[in-house]
Amino acid sequence: MGSALCSCPFRVYSADRVKGTMEESYTFVATCLFGLERLVREEIESLGYRHLSTMDGRVEFSGDLSAIARCSLWLRCAERLYLSLGSFPARSFTELFDGTETLPWERWIGKNDAFPVKGHSVKSRLASVPDCQSIIKKAVVRRLSRTYGISWFPEEGTRFQIVFFLLNDTVTLMIDTSGIPLHKRGYRPAAGIAPLRETLACAMVKLSRPREDVLLWDPFCGSGTIPVEAALLMTQTAPGLLRSFAAEDYPWIPGSVWQDARAEARDIACPDTSFEAYASDIDGEMVRIAEENIRRAGMQNHVRTFRRDALSIETGGRRGTIVCNPPYGERMMTPEEVRSLYRKMGAHFLSLDRWQIYVISSDETFEKDFGRKADKVRKLYNGMIPCGFFQYFKRPSGTFMKQDDAEDSARERQTS
Repeated sequence: MGSALCSCPFRVYSADRVKGTMEESYTFVATCLFGLERLVREEIESLGYRHLSTMDGRVEFSGDLSAIARCSLWLRCAERLYLSLGSFPARSFTELFDGTETLPWERWIGKNDAFPVKGHSVKSRLASVPDCQSIIKKAVVRRLSRTYGISWFPEEGTRFQIVFFLLNDTVTLMIDTSGIPLHKRGYRPAAGIAPLRETLACAMVKLSRPREDVLLWDPFCGSGTIPVEAALLMTQTAPGLLRSFAAEDYPWIPGSVWQDARAEARDIACPDTSFEAYASDIDGEMVRIAEENIRRAGMQNHVRTFRRDALSIETGGRRGTIVCNPPYGERMMTPEEVRSLYRKMGAHFLSLDRWQIYVISSDETFEKDFGRKADKVRKLYNGMIPCGFFQYFKRPSGTFMKQDDAEDSARERQTS
């Protein structure tokens, strides 16, 4: 058995690495697509930070301010990273204003800085997002006015995006440290008609349990996201190395913290892994785009690209795993064409012997069309589209599913 990942341990910063506010403990929130919370928690804990709580699409944890740099670089399945300033009940606009005003905004925001407000309200009495934005903005201005002795703020300096999240009449106020969402790694300026978010692609790869001596093949590669994420993972390359983050402009995080975090990431990278991935597609233009993205990601030594029909792939005598995102009738192909494709995939993939198959699809009849009941189905979200991640890791029997098996599987997926 080959190793799953290079054995390059993370170095956890000690408390005496930095002074002042850097050595204090803060609360952070990492957001993610529904279904990826466990993976995000594991990533946070692998970096040495303490998990506090988890809810749908959100993982809360604690760490010093260096966590902003390290998590920004390393979180593969998270969408954004926030510094949480506080939570309190907000059943009325008075409570929202008073609670907001009590927070030490001057510790983070200077008198010339910009501080726009945005957020969400879920299952709360204060359902109007614009009204909540206005109240929070006024409360922050009141607090900063009292601190700085001024009544007007030019907001021409560093931009601090304030974000609120109201859930069940409790509000959490945060500062966005990411800016551009974390799934935008920097290697994919161009994508296909129905691009797969990088964070979801990485989650699919992780769930497929990649190994160095097992070929990973995406025969519907599109812009190459799945193979690139697999190569980044297996080479222990930090996904955020190619980009910048909003918090790099924050004066209360020394530049040395970002320098140290990037140096750590470069030290950990293991480019000499023997892992290999294939990125193929029936569309030659998509193969060309994938090749460019792979080159930008620096993974050309680990990902091979070529044009090929997914229904003609062969094992070549190798052990392999297919991880793919075929069309499922949302933006590409008609439902009838999709079902026909799934039937042909199921028939042809039986010829791949013991290869493991991992397919994401929003089609609830996928297993019936594919002809086999999945060994495991995990519910994931491709953006706002609920999907099943159909996992086939046992030796195929070659028999087709019965209708009642397909219906039982669909029910299991709905309750999982």
